[in-house]
Amino acid sequence: MKHLLKIVCHLLFFCWVLTPGYSKNVTKLDYIYDPGQLKPVDSQLKVAPGDPAPEFSLPSIGGHRIALHQFQGTKNVVLSFVPAAWTPVCSDQWPGYNIAKKIFDEHNAVLLGITVDNIPTLHAWTTQMGTLWFDVLSDFWPHGGVASAYGILRSDGTAERALIFIDLRGVITKVIVEDINVRPELEDVVVGLKTLDSH
Repeated sequence: MKHLLKIVCHLLFFCWVLTPGYSKNVTKLDYIYDPGQLKPVDSQLKVAPGDPAPEFSLPSIGGHRIALHQFQGTKNVVLSFVPAAWTPVCSDQWPGYNIAKKIFDEHNAVLLGITVDNIPTLHAWTTQMGTLWFDVLSDFWPHGGVASAYGILRSDGTAERALIFIDLRGVITKVIVEDINVRPELEDVVVGLKTLDSH
């Protein structure tokens, strides 16, 4: 009986520990890994404005696959590649697009977030991050296959911090490869969205 009571107490403790908000001392920052200063750009672009965007089909954290061609003729597309889940700049960049949804809507554009992380990692990260209005896709297997097709797969197996703007025809109108250590300015996104309107 004493042994059973001990097990129950342990279970209650772990349930308490795993309950969201169990400790006011645990913050979102406690979950973030800081890789330090990295080489700003570590890849060679394979695409440029005027090129057809390389086709892909990737799984999303929503449980379905998303293919680039499904938007052709109906929606402009912005691809937001980020290096890795659970890192500081990435965790700041994507939630920032929540306040910009109206701007994407004004340019008839969908945003697709892509990393080389697997689905369980992306699910946990985005749950911790909070609600995002756009689909988050995993370029995990073949590892970094889509990032490689666009020429933004880094030598360490992560993706560059890049924004790629694709018009209704499936043609690239602008490519921004940002210093991996820096969050792209929202103004740059607006400029990129405007390039979609002229095609």
